[in-house]
Amino acid sequence: MITDSQGNALSGASSEAAEFFCQAVEAFNTYRGDPVGLLDSAIETAPDFAMAHIMKAHLFGLATEPEATNEAKAILGKAKTMLLSDREASHVAALDILLKGEWTSAAIALDRHNADHPRDIVALQSGHLMDFYRASSRGLRDRIARVLPKWSAETPGYSILLGMHAFGLEETGDFGRAEEAGRRALDLQPLDCWAHHAVAHVMEMQGRAEDGIGWMIAREPHWSGDDNFFRVHNWWHRSLCHLDLGQADEVLALYDDRSGRTAAWSRST
Repeated sequence: MITDSQGNALSGASSEAAEFFCQAVEAFNTYRGDPVGLLDSAIETAPDFAMAHIMKAHLFGLATEPEATNEAKAILGKAKTMLLSDREASHVAALDILLKGEWTSAAIALDRHNADHPRDIVALQSGHLMDFYRASSRGLRDRIARVLPKWSAETPGYSILLGMHAFGLEETGDFGRAEEAGRRALDLQPLDCWAHHAVAHVMEMQGRAEDGIGWMIAREPHWSGDDNFFRVHNWWHRSLCHLDLGQADEVLALYDDRSGRTAAWSRST
């Protein structure tokens, strides 16, 4: 039986396709690289690889753009023609709800899914993003807290869960535990820009602007690469720290030299 890095069975996968899939999951986890391209490689290698199609539908469905939603529906339609395990069928059911625009119901469906499949990191991260888009601070914290006892530091992807939990803790005002979890996540996986972002939020909420600037500069090599989805948003977080200190020239310089030349200015979260 071919499985993913967390031990979940992968229907229709070959060993080569499973490797592409695991690389795509890691890219999704760290918000860097090209997870869609890796999934396309997995599908090309094993056309009936259900989770490769399902994860691709998640990525397009979470994009919140009409064209991407239509693409997700087409991908999901293809997945429905395949032989699915109970876990994979549960993913499909949650995605059907999401693609109808019912984000809260979809988030709840994935929460129930993870009660049965607590080490399904694709479902956990997709659900976490649904909580984020819906501004569900308790969901951001509790979705991850419910499954953490089923994981250990030896489980691949554990650091990613810590990073997500750190953000949930920060969003519910538990700043000390949030910073501790975020720093631990980064000790395990320095490229986890979501954990980095969570600690940046803590420092902002606590008015620690100088600490925030130091944090961003010290860790810049881990989050500022061209393939990092979060690089512009993290430049924005550093700019907020300079703004808090009245350093408007630094803010404009960062916009001109960093954020402005790579992408539109990121929105606040």
